[in-house]
Amino acid sequence: MIKVMIADDQELIRQSLQIVLEMKEGIEVTATAKDGREVIQEVRKDKPDVILMDVRMPEMDGVQCTQIIKEQYPDVKIIILTTFDDDEYVYNALKHGASGYLLKGISMDELEKAINTVHSGGTMINPEVATKVVDFFSEMAQSNYDTSIHAQNVEEITDAEWEIIKLVGRGMSNKEISTELSLSEGTVRNYLSTILSKLDLRDRTQLAIWEVQSGSAKYGRR
Repeated sequence: MIKVMIADDQELIRQSLQIVLEMKEGIEVTATAKDGREVIQEVRKDKPDVILMDVRMPEMDGVQCTQIIKEQYPDVKIIILTTFDDDEYVYNALKHGASGYLLKGISMDELEKAINTVHSGGTMINPEVATKVVDFFSEMAQSNYDTSIHAQNVEEITDAEWEIIKLVGRGMSNKEISTELSLSEGTVRNYLSTILSKLDLRDRTQLAIWEVQSGSAKYGRR
């Protein structure tokens, strides 16, 4: 039997998934949780094989929870099951070790297949999400943003803004950056908007690629 935990802040979704999954041969729902902290508590009591993890939950979101679980219990497989295909969540969840990223609305047969696939060591990612991931790495491989950013623009970046840039390059979400630097998420968003404007970059993805390619290393800001 594959032991599955369901983590979602909506009780109706938890109950619905539990009822349907328990009808599937070879799957046993051993626990449910309404937020990331509850997930960690339940894992410590009875380690599941697979966790179906919602992204946006109170107390601790699914990305943060994924990072903690994978650090402490690397054998536990995690499938992000969410309505959001936001780039920031996709990249960070996969970076922290999620084995799958599926959008809610998939059929229960597809979900059953995903659970079996990740349990056996494979990965499952929605086609729409997979396209985003491929595009991201393709853009990183093909682009050299350093050639299009004027040195004068870089000189306008303040020390505080460099701190934000370095954390974006490490794949941190706005929430993680706000915690790291003791700032509000709104302040972090404002910093990012200013940084993108100064460097004439389109979005945080381009900013992350620029930081990885050269950024603070080239300009002596490590």
